[in-house]
Amino acid sequence: MTSLLLPVPLTTNAMNPLSDLAENPFPKPLLIAGPCSAESEEQVLAAARGVAAAGCAVFRAGLWKPRTHPGGFEGVGEAALPWLRRAKAETGLPTATEVATGIHVAAALDGGVDFLWIGARTTANTFAVQEIADAIAASGRNDVAVLVKNPVSPDVELWLGALQRLERAGVRRLAAVHRGFPSAGATAYRNEPQWQIPMELKRRCPTLPVLVDPSHIGGRREAVPTLAQQAMDMGFDGLMIEVHPAPDQALSDAAQQITPAALRTLLTHLTVRVGTGCDHELAVLRQLIDQCDHEVLAALARRMEVVRRIGQLKRESNMAIVQNQRFSQVIASRLEMARELGLDTQFVNDLMQLIHQEAVAQQL
Repeated sequence: MTSLLLPVPLTTNAMNPLSDLAENPFPKPLLIAGPCSAESEEQVLAAARGVAAAGCAVFRAGLWKPRTHPGGFEGVGEAALPWLRRAKAETGLPTATEVATGIHVAAALDGGVDFLWIGARTTANTFAVQEIADAIAASGRNDVAVLVKNPVSPDVELWLGALQRLERAGVRRLAAVHRGFPSAGATAYRNEPQWQIPMELKRRCPTLPVLVDPSHIGGRREAVPTLAQQAMDMGFDGLMIEVHPAPDQALSDAAQQITPAALRTLLTHLTVRVGTGCDHELAVLRQLIDQCDHEVLAALARRMEVVRRIGQLKRESNMAIVQNQRFSQVIASRLEMARELGLDTQFVNDLMQLIHQEAVAQQL
């Protein structure tokens, strides 16, 4: 198998996790694409040809599909393994599929699958992750590449813990996949991006490749190109995109899958941020950011000192700490100031809410 992911230590930044493969037209970013589910041999081969023609590096297809409710299409399982082998033989692309149990791992590895990925529900289950890690270790196939999707909750520790379990089992070709987080309210996305979570994982593990799954974040095929570009703008290492030759007839996640032609268009217009020609100017601007942050924190420290004095005065006067009318006035005036300064009012509102919470805590 062509090695697209080099060994990745989770605690150092001593090596580049992605190889520069001359035979791969898109070694960076790492592009993985294919249908949500393997539904038929014809569908798998048509998708694989389209993914290969678009220049992707890995072909993905789900064989075992965890569904929220019983009765949904849960994949064809091992019966699809010959389809993946034929797709690999015809296109030359390594293949990837999701695993959730040790039995899945054994079947996928025996069937010649090159990449395994662990889904969000499974990542959240430490026993399941350990079972998968143990199954890989028992197989002797520690060279297999394993992709770990973020857990369903925005918990970077749980995500990192899953990666560490695999690393301790001897797996060295690891990557993470950000697919967003479910939200209880109505939002523009199927899963809220909450970009700060994958960015924190990237900060802690600088050599770990972190890919983005714009299909699951967006939930609508129309959102996929924009989210893919945002991922590149933020410096993530690749994309995992759901591609189906006839998305509207897909047996799972039909709304978020795109056609091979749409994939080619997306990749043609995708801008990968790899420039290094502005290092000096960037350093100067970052110094200005540092200075601004120093001024902001110093101002917050002064504000909290005033808050503590107010708290002391309230105690001496037997007054309640929280004065809702005053806080409403503060919010209204700060939002008006935000509009005058061209700042996002929702951001300023959220910021003032946090500052108020800390002000109350300082007065207790």
